[in-house]
Amino acid sequence: MARGSRPDPALLVSEWADQFRVLTSRSSPEPGLWRTARTPYLKEPMDCLSPSNRCETVVFMKGAQIGATEMGNNWIGYIIDKAPGPMLAVQPTVEMSKRNSKQRIGPLIEECPSLQRLVRESRSRDSGNTILSKEFPGGILVMTGANSAKGLRSMSARYLFLDECDGYIGDADGEGEPCALAIARTTNYARRKIYIASTPVVTGRSRIERFYEASDQCQFFLPCPVCLHMQVLVFENLRWDRGNPDTAWYECESCRGEILNHSKNWMLPRGEWRPNRPGASSGRVRGFHLSSLYSPVGWLSWSEVARKYEECGTDTIKLQVFWNTILGLPWADAAEVPDADRLFSQREDYPVGQVPEGALLLTAGADVQNRRIEVEIVGWGREKQSWSVDYRVLEGDTAQPEVWSKLAALLDEDFTSFYGGRLKIQKIGVDAGFNPMRVYDFVRERASQRGMAIKGNTHTPALVGSPSFIEVGPQGHRLRHGARLWPVNVSLGKEMLYRWLKAAEPDLENGEPWPVGYCHFPRYSREYFDQLTAEQLVTRAGPGGYKKSAWEKRRDRNEALDARVYAMAAMATLRLESWTPERWDDLQAALTVSKETVTGPFIRKPMPQFQSFGPKEVGE
Repeated sequence: MARGSRPDPALLVSEWADQFRVLTSRSSPEPGLWRTARTPYLKEPMDCLSPSNRCETVVFMKGAQIGATEMGNNWIGYIIDKAPGPMLAVQPTVEMSKRNSKQRIGPLIEECPSLQRLVRESRSRDSGNTILSKEFPGGILVMTGANSAKGLRSMSARYLFLDECDGYIGDADGEGEPCALAIARTTNYARRKIYIASTPVVTGRSRIERFYEASDQCQFFLPCPVCLHMQVLVFENLRWDRGNPDTAWYECESCRGEILNHSKNWMLPRGEWRPNRPGASSGRVRGFHLSSLYSPVGWLSWSEVARKYEECGTDTIKLQVFWNTILGLPWADAAEVPDADRLFSQREDYPVGQVPEGALLLTAGADVQNRRIEVEIVGWGREKQSWSVDYRVLEGDTAQPEVWSKLAALLDEDFTSFYGGRLKIQKIGVDAGFNPMRVYDFVRERASQRGMAIKGNTHTPALVGSPSFIEVGPQGHRLRHGARLWPVNVSLGKEMLYRWLKAAEPDLENGEPWPVGYCHFPRYSREYFDQLTAEQLVTRAGPGGYKKSAWEKRRDRNEALDARVYAMAAMATLRLESWTPERWDDLQAALTVSKETVTGPFIRKPMPQFQSFGPKEVGE
């Protein structure tokens, strides 16, 4: 009773961390006692989470290598030790919560003597210490995933920690937006505390961006060591000799002086947070934004930032990852619909059904309808360039075996390569959303390891900064009787495809390289390109101001778009981004044969303008 009647302590969270927090080699590259002086920019956000501070919600929009998650763990330790109460910590998935509990929360408790005596060992019966639940006198810490509506509504909480909220699914088991569900569990507490931290994803749909815009929007100002001018570090002022990122330095916006990376040791302790909207929300919602340019010396250097940027090149997928994880900013990409007229006019004169120059392997995507299966065969080369090799429409009732025999025969078909050799389809993604049992039978009995059943799902969580839209490993989920299923975030797949389709044709005469992901097409009919651009991403405001995006049809038929996304999913399981140039060279050498061994000539000649291939128009 005496412990419960005590007022909240005057000790601040940063002060508690400096006195009691111990970092281990399991959770930190710098084990030992926590030092807020190592990351001075975390002191004010941490102290805003102290019970004595009038702030109710702390929002942290940040880049990588900043320490925002460890700041949240400091807060968890403080709550257990000094201000006990019910606390809910949410990760994007339940699996990530379990991993975080083992890698971070467990060591936090085990290495801190003041917490060891409060949370009993898990070996004790009725200890209240499990992977997802830690009981302590006066409170409990419950960890769950945003994909579990049951976990989000399992308890009321005075304290709430939403980590990497931009990686949450859009709808938790059909019960609503995860952040709104979790925040609703804190409404009964007059002195609640909420900490929301995340790397942003896409502007307009980013949760952390929405929370940050509703705050006082603080930025961290640092003094120039030359002229003492206070400024925010921005990527535009980072300078280096192109091709040599080791020369990176920062240019002061005032005196244009040269600031080296090691100067951050002097600059960071003298920095200060300044709000762009002072007085917003009456000081109850504090927002902080910090990029990885502020990463302490010894963590992520300016040279490494420059090197990561150069590695992106013209790849918009890599550029988004850089923008999100390094600069801590949402990527401005509305996924506008590519111009079908432009794609139609850029068709190339290579024969349909034969593999053109540059394509070194084949995948396929099959869209299953009631009375037909539409298949696109796609060739892939370096830098994920793609060539549409053929588009087949296999007529037949998909509930009967005949049409599936046609699809199996397509897998056995040889496609002549520009280099003289022959290629088979290496992997095919088959839509399992319609007539799934037939699809599973096909994948299990006929396609072996070359076939993958695909289940499109826009609600599968997307890992922040991940360039892949495949949500499981290359082997998929195991189903009964040997079949496997690959959940695919088709929304991310369509965004990726639309970025590639919008890439401009390079000036080859002046030596411009092909953009990453550039898509080549033969002389298909106009119907193909209309289907390929048949959907658009629409963002609408939902309950509580939450913006929800969904792909909506602009026309009835979109089979070409779906088939291409499934072929991309098959490609994604091959992990082409990890292939070395030597592997590509070996693949090309294996396809190159002498003229005497070529069974048929591969002739590249202009095709008649009136000849067209691809999906037929309705009624044609």
